[in-house]
Amino acid sequence: MTLDDILQDIYTLEDEMRTYERKYGVLSETFYEGYTGGEEPPSESWVRDWTAWASAYSIWLRRRGQYQAAIKSLQGQTETIAGMIERTARREPIPVSA
Repeated sequence: MTLDDILQDIYTLEDEMRTYERKYGVLSETFYEGYTGGEEPPSESWVRDWTAWASAYSIWLRRRGQYQAAIKSLQGQTETIAGMIERTARREPIPVSA
């Protein structure tokens, strides 16, 4: 997995979450707090959406964690932010631990 793979996943998941946020009128963070607290959709027709939304947010959280860990690891290897940006701007794949 590369840093770009993680970013692409984050962007895709954010697009998916924005769709649900617009449809239901709350941010994913707000929704997820209630959902993981045991709240259930008030309508059977929402069950599929809520399940997909919760899944997207959960994976997004995991990918954000992976991104932060990768950046921290790269910085620990004396990589500067400017150096990383230079590499990513050239579309150079930066391998990271999954």
